[in-house]
Amino acid sequence: MSVLCSVDWCDFAFLRDTVDLSDSALSKQLSTLKNSGQVEQQRKYLGRVPKTSVRATAEGRDRFRHHVEALRAIAERIPPAGIPGE
Repeated sequence: MSVLCSVDWCDFAFLRDTVDLSDSALSKQLSTLKNSGQVEQQRKYLGRVPKTSVRATAEGRDRFRHHVEALRAIAERIPPAGIPGE
């Protein structure tokens, strides 16, 4: 989602390579995100070659933003490294 939230549309192959997943693993993840309304996909053809693009929906961006905020809140509760006695 961090990749998708940083672009308008993202090519499937670029996303796959960026997150270092196989086609099938990425497809499964995208299906889950699509079913929950967080991403949408668009398939076009360049001649006979299908090109799939993906983007985060407004809901997906909002949910990701809330997730990141929750992680930041958790991280802020962790004491800094190197404090004696820990």
